[in-house]
Amino acid sequence: MEASISTIHESLEGYLDKAFEMLGCAEDSRLKVLLKNPDRRIEVEIPLIRENGQMTVLHGYRVQHNSARGPFKGGLRYHPSVDLEHSEILASLMTWKSALLNLPYGGGKGGIQLNPKDFKPQELEVITKRYVEKMHMLIGPRIDIPAPDMGTGEREMSWIVDAYSKIYGHQPAVATGKNVQLGGIEGRREATGRGVATVTAWATEEEGISLENATVAIQGFGNVGSEAALHLKDMGARIVSVSDVRGAISRREGLDVKQLVKFLYERREYDSVVDCAREIACDSVSENSEAPLFHEVDILIPAALEGVIHSDNVDQVKARLIVEGANSPITLQADRSLDAKGKVVIPDIMANAGGVTVSYFEWCQNLQGLQWERDQVYLELDRWLKRAWDQLIKVKKKFKCSYREAAYYIAVDRVKSVMEMRGF
Repeated sequence: MEASISTIHESLEGYLDKAFEMLGCAEDSRLKVLLKNPDRRIEVEIPLIRENGQMTVLHGYRVQHNSARGPFKGGLRYHPSVDLEHSEILASLMTWKSALLNLPYGGGKGGIQLNPKDFKPQELEVITKRYVEKMHMLIGPRIDIPAPDMGTGEREMSWIVDAYSKIYGHQPAVATGKNVQLGGIEGRREATGRGVATVTAWATEEEGISLENATVAIQGFGNVGSEAALHLKDMGARIVSVSDVRGAISRREGLDVKQLVKFLYERREYDSVVDCAREIACDSVSENSEAPLFHEVDILIPAALEGVIHSDNVDQVKARLIVEGANSPITLQADRSLDAKGKVVIPDIMANAGGVTVSYFEWCQNLQGLQWERDQVYLELDRWLKRAWDQLIKVKKKFKCSYREAAYYIAVDRVKSVMEMRGF
């Protein structure tokens, strides 16, 4: 069972407190209050008349954390768990992720409290456009730029562009993660997983782990996990275990991830990796979606939900290197426990920053009226990630600290510096 939202919030507070301490501003209560609390919390009601004539009222949220370095940027999630508290944590993470990559953004996050499977497409379109009607004065290319998240994708971003453009004229830069025909960018869907794989390769080199034939377990075989698996497989690694919400499959000699992706995402013949077990070679099938977390492997990539590694199960984690494909998959106490055991953790704000980086490229091309080629996107993605990684290693060695501590030191220092320049 994953950790509670309060535990994840406590973890983020702990990481920030350590950064303040390293920066020598632990006693500056004014700065800490400003950096820990969001600029704005927004809640709206979205009425909808269902096809059966009944009225339902949905709740929409947006938290805008910090705009010192630029417009708010972050995902729009459609899920029953969406609320202000959850959005606040994720918005804060976006601020630090953007700062670590040196992107000119602050953090934002939000969504609508619903299960998309309970609504027909035409209903979801109405819901999305009414959300924009309620929020339009608080979002925009220079204010707050939504992106896909859990339960949303190109379709929802297209609806946002349409609704916003009816008010302000054609504005493709109001959202990222769009279809290429509507101003989206080549390679955006693959960007987060590709970035996770790239950072994993750099981490193995830094930690003296040979990626060739290294064993990898991935918890969460969605967009991020599957793309990371494909790229790591191409780099020579063995993907020995993967899971989704219905369960896990494993094979010590390595799973055929290309076939898995083909069945699940290209042909869409199956809904779960568990169903694919009848088509590809595997040693075992489990109903436990957390099974990959506890495999004895070289590399573990938690790429599903927040707080899946916590104080109750951290002792079962055997991987040498953990790369956070999801946001906040490890709680503060679990992180400290892993560090004490000599386990290496690459934090989410570095590991999964490929998505927001390519979103930045998409925003740039929309503002400039240009269209980037896929090769250019990948070249620039690697360049931006490598620059952030090199800075991370430099700070880590200077302070003899963990990767996470170095990452938050860099991120908080950049936001702090700009806030001090601007005044508060």
